[in-house]
Amino acid sequence: MRVAVVDIGTNSTRLLIGDVEGNVVTEVERRTTVTNMGRGVDHTSMLCSDAIDDVCSVIADYKAHYEEMGAERVMAIATSAVRDAVNGDAFIAELRERFCLDARLLSGAEEANLTYLGATAHRLPTDPTLVFDIGGGSTELIVGSGPNVGFHTSLQAGTIRQSERHLTSDPPDTHELEELAADIRGQIEAATVKQQDARPLHAIAVAGTPTSLAAIDQELEPYDPGRVHGYRLGMKRIQRMLSRLSSLPLAERLRVPGLHPGRAPTIVAGTVILVQVMRAFGMNEIEVSERDILHGSALSAAMAPV
Repeated sequence: MRVAVVDIGTNSTRLLIGDVEGNVVTEVERRTTVTNMGRGVDHTSMLCSDAIDDVCSVIADYKAHYEEMGAERVMAIATSAVRDAVNGDAFIAELRERFCLDARLLSGAEEANLTYLGATAHRLPTDPTLVFDIGGGSTELIVGSGPNVGFHTSLQAGTIRQSERHLTSDPPDTHELEELAADIRGQIEAATVKQQDARPLHAIAVAGTPTSLAAIDQELEPYDPGRVHGYRLGMKRIQRMLSRLSSLPLAERLRVPGLHPGRAPTIVAGTVILVQVMRAFGMNEIEVSERDILHGSALSAAMAPV
């Protein structure tokens, strides 16, 4: 079955067109457009009109493309920025009216489960495994084994949200970075204090921060998903990249080989979050995955009753 998934995230709007057979999603095409839907939401609790216009323009292009490609089922999902905005429901209604797109506004639990499904469907972990997704507005932490999720939480911590809250200097100063790290540590501790049994042996990291770091580490120009998927990053390499990226002003970060320009403004915050998650769970290494909530949503759409 050919399925299309539109993911309206806080930082980017993405499209996956894939053929689903059993628990395997074969990608036909994948697109990512940095739309920054979450700009200002943390301060105003509103999706701004410019962000809505940018996302709708991208979705119009995506819709024409997945219809041309013969998608039999279409699933649209919206996450943190839309979930947190007081006009989020109005935006969902606009998508329905303009594009006949019945977007699902995911709860944190739904987002976590679809992320875990996408990251592990091709290779179910036999040992407790941490899957985490650092988004623009939230970070999903999931610990599971086999097909079962044992623990999950959604942190109000994302690359855009934390950049706006903490990183006002260019480049960020040491005090700002320390405040950001402390914020993330506190959120993780509060979310996991009653889950002492959530002790994974392995970690899989999905979404833009880890894939960008894998591309930077390999100086990939252009980006090559085949070399990013499955790439392993150790803590020392990640900390070295954080030191380098946080010392550069944005104008220089934009020229870092392997880093998409749209991710340059938020990569420092994302990397700080990544380091704090690894420390909290005692991880010295992560496996980077290209399979994420897009793949989980494609599987979910294919399994849904007609």
